[in-house]
Amino acid sequence: MNKKHTTTSGIEIKDIYTTAKPLTETPGQFPFTRGIQKDMYRGRLWTMRQYAGFSTAEESNKRYHYLLAQGTMGLSVAFDLPTQIGYDSDHEMSEGEVGKVGVAIDSLKDIEILFDGIELKKITTSMTINSTASILLAMYIALAKKQGADLKEISGTIQNDILKEYAARGTYIYPPKPSMRIITDIFEYCIKEVPKWNTISISGYHIREAGSTAVQELAFTLANGKAYLNAALEKGLDINVFAKRLSFFFNCHNNFFEEIAKFRAARRMWAHITKSLGATDEKAQMLRFHTQTGGSTLTAQQPLNNVIRVTNQAMAAVLGGTQSLHTNGYDEALSLPTEAAAKIALRTQQVIAFESGVTDTVDPLAGSYFIETLTEEIEAAAQTYIDRIDAMGGSVNAIENGYIQQEIANASYQYQKEVESAERIIVGVNKFNQEVEGINDVLNIDESIRTIQIEKLNKLKLERNNQAVDLALKNLTNAAKSDQNLMPFILLAVEEYATLGEIADCLRNVFGEY
Repeated sequence: MNKKHTTTSGIEIKDIYTTAKPLTETPGQFPFTRGIQKDMYRGRLWTMRQYAGFSTAEESNKRYHYLLAQGTMGLSVAFDLPTQIGYDSDHEMSEGEVGKVGVAIDSLKDIEILFDGIELKKITTSMTINSTASILLAMYIALAKKQGADLKEISGTIQNDILKEYAARGTYIYPPKPSMRIITDIFEYCIKEVPKWNTISISGYHIREAGSTAVQELAFTLANGKAYLNAALEKGLDINVFAKRLSFFFNCHNNFFEEIAKFRAARRMWAHITKSLGATDEKAQMLRFHTQTGGSTLTAQQPLNNVIRVTNQAMAAVLGGTQSLHTNGYDEALSLPTEAAAKIALRTQQVIAFESGVTDTVDPLAGSYFIETLTEEIEAAAQTYIDRIDAMGGSVNAIENGYIQQEIANASYQYQKEVESAERIIVGVNKFNQEVEGINDVLNIDESIRTIQIEKLNKLKLERNNQAVDLALKNLTNAAKSDQNLMPFILLAVEEYATLGEIADCLRNVFGEY
């Protein structure tokens, strides 16, 4: 009996495909299955980003200058856990975590150091930050103002996707309703003040990293996207304006064709979702997305194999039509990436862009019986999930009753069973493995980083105008108790050098913790 072949989402793969739904769509036109631009990479390559941030702002700044010198086209900032959950480096909850998984940011002073020598008007910056996104965005805006940049022209992205934090990742602070209020306040503020800023990057990446299938990643991400659209509409915002500044962040896993079909299905589904909610401007119907290669696919065993995995995943992202791409370092299962690993990861993108030929035509796999059929099947399977979530009242309800979390947990358990039984082969882990093979050069973060940050905090609090800080925090607290937009108050507090923890605590005192 022949073995049954399926994608990671359980979609059965036939031996051969001899037909598919006729292809009538043109790239750059609704519903954008074949890409959001008519000429795609012939007109402009994707933005090559490298996610970086570790230790202190000073150390991360050195890495940014290195990456920009190597040809990176945009920066992508990783923050440490205390920064992500609204604690200053001197808080007891920060012990052992300062600077470990990203850069430690306690105040505007750190942001000034982080981007020292880098003109914000000349780069785009993506910040992977959620519960404290409003504070980090305010710090970035404050620095742009100090540099004399035109705020109407600065561009970048904050992740700002709190729903996936409740569902899959865990770096939330406040309950869902006030969190959604902060997000829509950011939408409203940026429309007027920083119109080129992408105010949310709706993230499937962490859903996939938590163990979901490709179909679940797509379905839960788009369902969350619908929740943000509805929240903004309830606030009275114009979908034809704010939806243009929504972007997405997807994972690219190992199953080459499934990932390509997932990206194509995502564009088509989002176009129909936005249209059904009233979007008539094509730019408000377009799904623009950043991709990161799959962190959970990297192995500590035979780590150099990860170079091949990342290349495979990056190629799938490009063939799927991504607007921006980060390639993981081969050593990231062991530590934050070294400079050498980061350079190879960037060179991977450059080789694909300039040597492979895949950028010469738009949607080169279009018309493939397999790709077109798989795109249809992934869309249908994801839509079944979305219909189920809609029947529950949307993503917030589905998260609060644990439905999404349980579906991800079930998929993760099934995947692990397949690996442990060797039904799913992971090269170097459960087949073709060797006794010992490691790498000598790994990046270690010194525990003294916290001491350095605490010294900087103490100095800051002595030098700043503490009376002005107290007034700014009092005004922010009052605004949080009213229905005023919080962003101007957060910006004023940031500009007086209130710390991230002080601002987050103001909001904790009003909104509570989840």
